[in-house]
Amino acid sequence: MSSSSQKPVLFTTQKAFASRLTLATLTGRPIRISQIRPSSPSSLGVAPHEISLLRLLEAVTNGSTIEVSMTGTTVNYRPGLITGSVSGQGANGGVIRHEIPAACTRGVSYFLIPLCLLAPFSKAPVNVLFSGPGVITSATPAGDISVDSVRTAILPLYAKLGISKDIELRILRRSNPGPRGKGGAGEVQLVFGHQVRLPNTLHLLNPGRIKRIRGVAYCTGVPASNNARMIEAARGILNPMGADTYVFSDVSSAPHAPSNDKSSPNRTTKTGIGFGLSLVAESSTGCLYSADVASPPPGGDPPEDIGQRCAHQLLESVAAGGAVSFIAAPTVLTLMSMSSEDVGRVQLGKDVLSADHIIELGRDMKALGLSSWGFREATTAQDNDIVVSVVGKGVGNVGRKIT
Repeated sequence: MSSSSQKPVLFTTQKAFASRLTLATLTGRPIRISQIRPSSPSSLGVAPHEISLLRLLEAVTNGSTIEVSMTGTTVNYRPGLITGSVSGQGANGGVIRHEIPAACTRGVSYFLIPLCLLAPFSKAPVNVLFSGPGVITSATPAGDISVDSVRTAILPLYAKLGISKDIELRILRRSNPGPRGKGGAGEVQLVFGHQVRLPNTLHLLNPGRIKRIRGVAYCTGVPASNNARMIEAARGILNPMGADTYVFSDVSSAPHAPSNDKSSPNRTTKTGIGFGLSLVAESSTGCLYSADVASPPPGGDPPEDIGQRCAHQLLESVAAGGAVSFIAAPTVLTLMSMSSEDVGRVQLGKDVLSADHIIELGRDMKALGLSSWGFREATTAQDNDIVVSVVGKGVGNVGRKIT
């Protein structure tokens, strides 16, 4: 996908690290990211989760070149062809087993969302099993959403762009952040078998009205009564807004991770203990709004507080307006820019559009050769909504075109 004669696009700092690598892989443009935590006394250069993401990109592509400086403060990335889970190129039996280190403080959604963006443009189906002591399936203090929210609030949006077949996200073992927010020892598998030449042009301009609320309350290694308390607290706030509210309860035992005790190398300890709540509101037009709250690693927050905070967060997401929520907007805008050479339109709330990561995404897209966005005031919905127009570049699935 990339040419060795192309000069790399220059970026600075670790901000939007995953997004920039994903855009570079989709467009085939080499990039150079410098000044990555250059003055940090304790975590100089790339962090463990960023190294793990680079290894994942290397596994799902063929011909990618990754160079990290001696200090870790500069990364040169020249993407290759997105091949997916091809046997002999990082996959064993059609499955890529990606192990996340124990020092990882980010949720597994940090890896899932970029991988889902790459999967439709892969040469072959994508089947990745995330394992290891660093897999956290819940929401995290770093701002990552839970796997449940990826499954219920982001993956369904792919169907609006004509990508809906053979997509499955399985939580094989749940986990919350471990001590000091590191590690969780969970296990997650993503199967993405729908590859397309180009996504459909999207026109999503009617947010509709909320018709149902669904959710998952989960706990690992703690009594099941925590789920009931979270659900009751959340329903106390949401029931007056709408009667069709159902929250599923998932109770699991705490996962075990290898102990750091050198005198007993075979000893394991319980980790990933905690609880959390994921809520999704669906409108009459199929628009999705989500909220995610989990207990902090030090503990101390009662389940009632978690349930109430998650319910309030969901109401704030709906009140922000637009047809796409805060967490799903980057995914939708990226897929629209990769679609056929036509103008797609999506309605976003002003608070969503003015978020720092959305503004940064638009700048990065322009730097990598994708189209700029057009804006106009929405005329058929709330006063604080903006219609964003995105012209697709028609880059699409190069691997599918070759074969």
